[in-house]
Amino acid sequence: MHLLHTSDWHLGQDFHGFSREYEHQTFLTWLEDQLEELGVDALVVSGDIFDNQNPPIAAQRMLFEFIGRAVRRVPQLDIVLIGGNHDSAGRLEAPSPLLDAFGVRVVGSLPRDAEGGIDPDRLLLPLTDRHGERAALCAAVPFLRPPDLPPLNDEAEEPALIRGVREIYRQVLDLCADRLGRNEALVVTGHCYMTGSEISELSERRILGGNQHALPHDLIPETVSYGALGHLHKPQRVGGRETLRYSGSPLPLSVTERHYRHQVALVDLKGAAAHVQAL
Repeated sequence: MHLLHTSDWHLGQDFHGFSREYEHQTFLTWLEDQLEELGVDALVVSGDIFDNQNPPIAAQRMLFEFIGRAVRRVPQLDIVLIGGNHDSAGRLEAPSPLLDAFGVRVVGSLPRDAEGGIDPDRLLLPLTDRHGERAALCAAVPFLRPPDLPPLNDEAEEPALIRGVREIYRQVLDLCADRLGRNEALVVTGHCYMTGSEISELSERRILGGNQHALPHDLIPETVSYGALGHLHKPQRVGGRETLRYSGSPLPLSVTERHYRHQVALVDLKGAAAHVQAL
């Protein structure tokens, strides 16, 4: 199956008083064409859909109009949207009862069940190929805030916040093991700042633990078919791994981002294997 990974749209951004609406609309129109022309089966957007937690009406309309056109043009398309640090989890998830009917799954915050555990039905999302057959499982982990993390003492060498995130990913991967079908690819998302990556100083910040810590990239092990990361605006591999990537933002969001080419990632999944091509 073909999966397209993108992130950090920041719809509604006002750049020093200048609206980015025209640029965003041009990108979304181009993206619709790619989804149809390339026969994409799943679209994963790894957070920061909007630029702030109270996006303007025009930005929200732009998102919903894009979704409507995309699912009409590519009826088999699965869409997964996860919350980023710029997004309001509640606002992002509010239309979920309607969007679910169109194959659009939104995970704004870490979903919990009645007992307080991670809810696998809302977090682990099957992805289908063009024939409607399950081909992959997506663990749609959103931006993790401190209240999402389990309480841990601070006696170990690794900071408690990092160990908390590590524990969340361990629990998620254990749940995946119970639900992953034979010969299915495993896609794991994250919206975070990882070690071995490069930030854009004017438009990003280190978002875990008071901006103090970067997460180790072994949180997403190499047994995962593809790690779809968001938050960093420069497209890049993490830890030298071809299949653990920031897709980067589609537009330059600060003057420091004008010298590199922005992109989305097209991921060809064949069983558990993944091949990545930058668009």
